Amino acid sequence: MKIVVALTGSSGVRLGIKFLKFIAKTQEVYVIISQSAKKTMVLESCECLPNDENITYLDDNSLDACVASGSFGVDSMAVVPCSMNSMAKFTTGISDTLITRAFSVMLKENRPVLIAPREMPYNQIQLKNMLKLSKVGVHIAPPVMGYYSGAQTMEDMENFIVGKWCDLLGIKNDIYKRWV
Repeated sequence: MKIVVALTGSSGVRLGIKFLKFIAKTQEVYVIISQSAKKTMVLESCECLPNDENITYLDDNSLDACVASGSFGVDSMAVVPCSMNSMAKFTTGISDTLITRAFSVMLKENRPVLIAPREMPYNQIQLKNMLKLSKVGVHIAPPVMGYYSGAQTMEDMENFIVGKWCDLLGIKNDIYKRWV
């Protein structure tokens, strides 16, 4: 599978990197990092980005990159974390960066998209934006902890979130404890 992973400028970029590392073990991944996400990575002292043969990094300013075309055949896209700014652009159809262009392509090609909005609490505009995106088939999957999964540590909780994101995109995983 070819998957686009976009990291945008909200808090929680570390979790997006964990997701990226996990799926790169079995998937062909195209990563786009917004300028704001790069700043957030510094502020949150995030670990280094993985250098894996299954990962291709793309410049968010390169609107002519492969993932900007539906003919490239990307299977799914995850925006983890998804800033409120990016979500607002997605909702209104603005395609001024590679992230927003790739998102638009995924919608027009009717391919699975997941966004992980990172904010709390949500205001009415943000909730309306999530509803609009949900109505066009976007998976809205904020990084919400699943305490019922037997999670004991922060790593367990992060694994639960990464596993749920994988489930929504059809990526087989055994990273979290499931009901039996």
